[in-house]
Amino acid sequence: MKIVLAYSGGLDTSVLLSWIKEKYNAEMIAFCANIGQEDELAGLKAKAKKTGASKIYIDDLQDEFARDFIFPIIQAGAIYEGQYFLGTSIARPLIAKRMVEIAKLEKANAIAHGATGKGNDQVRFELTAAALAPDLDVIAPWRDASYRSQFPGRQEMIDYCAKHKIPVQASAKKPFSSDRNLLHISYEAGILEDPWFDASDLKNKNYFTTLSVFPEDAPNKPEFVELDFVKGDCVAVNGKKLNPLGVMKALNQLGGKHGVGRVDMVENRFVGMKSRGVYETPGGAILHFAHRQMESLTMDREVMHQRDALIPKYAELVYNGFWYAPERLALQAYVTESQKNVTGTVRVKLYKGNIMVSGRKSGVSLYNPQIATMEADPTKAYNQDDATGFIRLNALRLKVAAKVHGKKK
Repeated sequence: MKIVLAYSGGLDTSVLLSWIKEKYNAEMIAFCANIGQEDELAGLKAKAKKTGASKIYIDDLQDEFARDFIFPIIQAGAIYEGQYFLGTSIARPLIAKRMVEIAKLEKANAIAHGATGKGNDQVRFELTAAALAPDLDVIAPWRDASYRSQFPGRQEMIDYCAKHKIPVQASAKKPFSSDRNLLHISYEAGILEDPWFDASDLKNKNYFTTLSVFPEDAPNKPEFVELDFVKGDCVAVNGKKLNPLGVMKALNQLGGKHGVGRVDMVENRFVGMKSRGVYETPGGAILHFAHRQMESLTMDREVMHQRDALIPKYAELVYNGFWYAPERLALQAYVTESQKNVTGTVRVKLYKGNIMVSGRKSGVSLYNPQIATMEADPTKAYNQDDATGFIRLNALRLKVAAKVHGKKK
């Protein structure tokens, strides 16, 4: 039997690799996607081999992640429950897609992941596999009672690694878990399981400042940033042409410096429970804000309102793992069509955790100052007298209802 495991080199996946190999008498192929974890990838190849993997793939997927996953959700304006920029959610379908590709290449029997039975990631991995490789088996040890019995806590995992000479560095005490990629870093569990715990307290800035500073520590002088858009995609930052990966890296640096994109929320997981998470999304927050400003100038009103009505559903589909579902693909087609005129430049001001618009312009702007002016309209495109009939017609049903129902009182 041959199994492809989503592998990070940490305590959990190191134990998983060894445990699965032993239980299934399987050849283990480790896979790690480089989607912007930075130094977390150091020494991974040697560690996987020492842990028992016959082969390890470490694939740089950052370009694909930015271009084909992050930018489409920015175009859609997708934010889950009004706060979460979907940083972890959007990474999982890419990781699972590549796992499936490797499994096919290696003629593997199954893929395996270390997502727990309480979280969203298990759903995201497995729905992707179902959509792309319906006959491929999925192994999820955390849903195996024997695995949970053997490893009720981190100390048992540490002891297991010592016994099996698995090279990991871990301690029994860890204040939270985290997950990092090009779009964000998330923190959850541990000390964050108390929703009253203040993750914004300055004494905690050593914990929650991987990608950004606390606003209190941001520069005292604002910084202006210009973003150029073509058909809904940012193509340049401060006049420098960049590909999607370059845009994300540049904006992460700028946003992190000024403490923007920090979110602390209690969210509703797909499996039914509420969960508290703290997120740093500096570049994504700037991109989302600036993109909306560009749309405000260039997008037709009804197209915008229709797209906005779809945002909660779209974000929910991404959050719940339905990236490859036909309904998400159908919504994306509408989003793509809506972006064909979203072209121009937005200037934003970053200051102490805030993103503020300080200018927008476009060669295809639908804003006409001669029509919108409060002074005399030189184009005579708008006759204020016409508003009388407009209001009268829209008020008709309200007047009829008021007269009918007023008689019943």
